[in-house]
Amino acid sequence: MSRKNIIAANWKMNMAPSEAAAFLDPFLKAFPEPTPVEIVVAPSFVSLPKAAELLAGQSAVGLSAQNMSHEKSGAFTGETSAAMLVEVGCQYVILGHSERRSLYGEDDVVINRKVHATLAAGLVPILCIGESLEERDGGQLEFVLSQQLEGSLAGIDASQMPGIVIAYEPVWAIGTGRTATPEQAQETQAYVRSVIERLFGGAVAEAVRIQYGGSVKPGNAGELIAQPDIDGFLVGGASLDPASFGEIVKAGF
Repeated sequence: MSRKNIIAANWKMNMAPSEAAAFLDPFLKAFPEPTPVEIVVAPSFVSLPKAAELLAGQSAVGLSAQNMSHEKSGAFTGETSAAMLVEVGCQYVILGHSERRSLYGEDDVVINRKVHATLAAGLVPILCIGESLEERDGGQLEFVLSQQLEGSLAGIDASQMPGIVIAYEPVWAIGTGRTATPEQAQETQAYVRSVIERLFGGAVAEAVRIQYGGSVKPGNAGELIAQPDIDGFLVGGASLDPASFGEIVKAGF
């Protein structure tokens, strides 16, 4: 089965609305029409309306939030619901990023609730998983990734899985300049696909897209995307420059 590559820019806590506009103006001129790659940008919450305004009327680039609450509404100061994201124009949500897990204590139970709420709202979850250097060196990689997948996808039906994107990000390679070799990345991506096959069956595993993330840049994107189980990227630092991110997108053509 042919899987369409999906390449997403996670701007994290960068890019105020004016900066998002300065990025998207040249980027959309470079990619005015839909490409062979699904392109997604994930601004901060305050920049989502400006990004949505600039992305309106075009079909080349989709809009993602970086997080959301599983609650529909109520006394949850500082939180944002799926319905709010839909109204502002989002089509995707990044869930379970390692920074959310490590800095804000989000565990698989919390992330699982968010996955269900995201799907119920018609949004596409980009579900992040990944191991620390200590876990990898300690031989825990497969255990950690299988636990994260099983926990975060609990109660999800096989029919829902093709609408979920998995993003494998080795925590030790995020923002460090260190990157898994193409062989290391492929080996782990293949393992992730095998867990999905165990949980949901071979046809589902073949259909689900699995991104790689962790210090992806123009210089290594081509080698990485050539691996059979890498279906795109979740890009951090290199996505803050439109030319740099554009080169990574082109690597996925």
